[in-house]
Amino acid sequence: MKRLKWPSWMPIDPYILLLLGTVGVAALLPARGTAADVASGASTAAIAFLFFLYGARLSTREALDGLKHWRLHLTVLACTFVVFPLLGLAARGLEPVFLSPSLSTGLLFLTLVPSTIQSSIAFTSMARGNVPAAICAGSFSSLAGIVITPLLAASLLGGSAGGFSADSLLKIVLQLLVPFVAGQLARRWIGGFVTRHKRILGLVDRGSILLVVYVAFSEGMVRGIWSQVSPLRLAGLLVVEAVLLAVMLLLTWYGAKALRFGRADRIAIQFAGSKKSLASGLPMASVLFGPEASLAVLPLMLFHQMQLMVCAVIAKRRAHDPVEEQEVTEQQDEAIRTSVGTGTRSG
Repeated sequence: MKRLKWPSWMPIDPYILLLLGTVGVAALLPARGTAADVASGASTAAIAFLFFLYGARLSTREALDGLKHWRLHLTVLACTFVVFPLLGLAARGLEPVFLSPSLSTGLLFLTLVPSTIQSSIAFTSMARGNVPAAICAGSFSSLAGIVITPLLAASLLGGSAGGFSADSLLKIVLQLLVPFVAGQLARRWIGGFVTRHKRILGLVDRGSILLVVYVAFSEGMVRGIWSQVSPLRLAGLLVVEAVLLAVMLLLTWYGAKALRFGRADRIAIQFAGSKKSLASGLPMASVLFGPEASLAVLPLMLFHQMQLMVCAVIAKRRAHDPVEEQEVTEQQDEAIRTSVGTGTRSG
């Protein structure tokens, strides 16, 4: 019996439908009371387990080899934690015409969170880019974001991120960094299993996000926060986010080209430097914003889905790009130098 496959002509990823369905369930059946406490605890555990698997998957040798590409990683970090926030600050000028104050705060917060790991790797692989660089870039960004994102939120959001304190930073470290380090330590015993069963990591990734989305939107429904968002404001937010994504995709691609990165590296930079992580952003928002987290993460959730759809199209097109003539020449020159060196040593 053949397995059912999602039709290739469908423009919407099934996971996006699952996310929308999760929001619908949270609107109709929000978790309350004891059920809300149980769901919140389960989502915290799920995110911690996800970062544990991230740590178990990244080999120490791979991380050390990735440090050799320091220019690439600095470029991705600069895009994630410098260029993105600057664009987010510029977008505050659209308030209150396009964005309400709460949505403007959420938009700025999304520009502060780290890059993704799973989707950066997947799209880089699909586009025939530098996959090891994407793995390290996504991992380094996530680890750096555990400290950088709360600090940026405290300095740029001010009182809006009322939950920020040394205690909130400690909570984020305990939920994200400690499980990652534990995964690194346990890699000796479980690394092979995790590598062989990559599908497990993908399921945990998506399942964790669905659970956190349900908890955040349930709390928003219970508190009546969604009555503050009009369809016109949502439309304005989508337009602003589409422009933001387009600017970052163009900047990462042509900026990396101006910095003389090869095609494979430019692909990794584009996909790691233009995306934002729900897996990292949601738990951070719940700590930093408290009861207002559900509205604060709405821009991040919408941007996440938009980046998945757009990057999937770009990755498929990049996969069919011809190898650039300059890179072919460089490869030929390298081969000639290698053969000459080998012949010299043999002589």
